[in-house]
Amino acid sequence: MTVKRDIALVTGASSGIGEALALVCAQHQYDLILVARNQQKLQALATQLNREYGVEVAVKPCDLTVPGAVKLLSEELLSEGKQVDILINNAGILEHGAFVNIAPSDHQSIVLLNVAAVTAMLAHLLPTMVARGSGRVLNVASIGAFQPMPSVATYAATKAFVLSLSESLAEELRGTGVTVTALCPGLTATNMMANAQKKSPALVNIPNFVVADAYNVAQAGLRGCLEGKTIVLPSLSYKFIAILSRATPKWLVRCVTGFFGRATISG
Repeated sequence: MTVKRDIALVTGASSGIGEALALVCAQHQYDLILVARNQQKLQALATQLNREYGVEVAVKPCDLTVPGAVKLLSEELLSEGKQVDILINNAGILEHGAFVNIAPSDHQSIVLLNVAAVTAMLAHLLPTMVARGSGRVLNVASIGAFQPMPSVATYAATKAFVLSLSESLAEELRGTGVTVTALCPGLTATNMMANAQKKSPALVNIPNFVVADAYNVAQAGLRGCLEGKTIVLPSLSYKFIAILSRATPKWLVRCVTGFFGRATISG
């Protein structure tokens, strides 16, 4: 007998927090739809999760920045009769360094994936959730969404968008049976962070105790999503930073983040 399980769709599932979220979802017995560009990594993860947890895992290799890609993905899911019960918008990229030293095409790629793709996924999949009166969304933002972040200016701005959109939709959809949650991790041990450290020697000196484990972040994110929380901050220190950022005068926040941001560029 085939067991009917709820389905979680995870973008950016081939590594980092996305891979950890896929693992946590499998441990909670959700069937999965894994989306990322790297088919080989997705297939390896799908095989592992199916073998260890007995869940069904569909692999959907897709570059979400390509125009029309999200529309094609949603149409494919509809034709296959796959109902997405949890949408996890995790896919994102970061470039560290002085804004003027980052190629215009790289800035554009960050905006396309971190903003346009997230918005498109929501626009295509939320209406079905609202129509049936059930569904959950987990958008992966960042602690950087709460304040300007020199040295990762475009990235932080895109995550501020994700946080604002998530909070707006959480209120707009209140009472519909659909919840929207923003997960706001801080520094996390992922390939994204490792790549940033290669470009900036100053980032290598970050103490290990302030760097979170991706699995722990994923656990907190899914738990908060299932509880219907609007914002999830995976650690007490980042909760304090978020509260402080919103309560402190903007000019002072800019001065502090500017000082540390410039240090990572010159370091």
